[in-house]
Amino acid sequence: MLTRLTGSREQVEDLAQEVFLRLYRGIEDFRGEAKLTTYLYRIALNVAQDEWKRRRREQAHTSLSDPDAGWENRLAHAGANAEEQLRQRETLREVNEALGALSEMERGALVLFHQEECTYEQIAQVLQLPVNTVRTHLHRGRERLRSILKERRSVCGLAK
Repeated sequence: MLTRLTGSREQVEDLAQEVFLRLYRGIEDFRGEAKLTTYLYRIALNVAQDEWKRRRREQAHTSLSDPDAGWENRLAHAGANAEEQLRQRETLREVNEALGALSEMERGALVLFHQEECTYEQIAQVLQLPVNTVRTHLHRGRERLRSILKERRSVCGLAK
């Protein structure tokens, strides 16, 4: 879940450690009104949101490096199927960037529903929203994600 929310596999262990540290520190405040997993999802979502904010501040202070630099080092197996691996990684990168352009609620709802396979009710508890509002965020998030990806592909000349 953290990888999908933050788009960063490199930092997922540190972020997971932060989630469990917050759970440990806050377990006495857990009121038992929801499942412990719901409480844990909420903590994970908060950690991911904090990470996004930290990255935005960091990007504002540093220049962006060449995104293509060192691409061969990011391939898991540079063998016979390297082109397909590169295409899959590029698609994953595009989706993660597009997720980053969504609102926190839309991104959280989409990841919880599609990646974590949570029900509407579980998502509503985690995000502290009514179920119909969750449905709205999911619908709008999907539409915005589709639009962002379509726009980026048309700009790059990849639209069919």
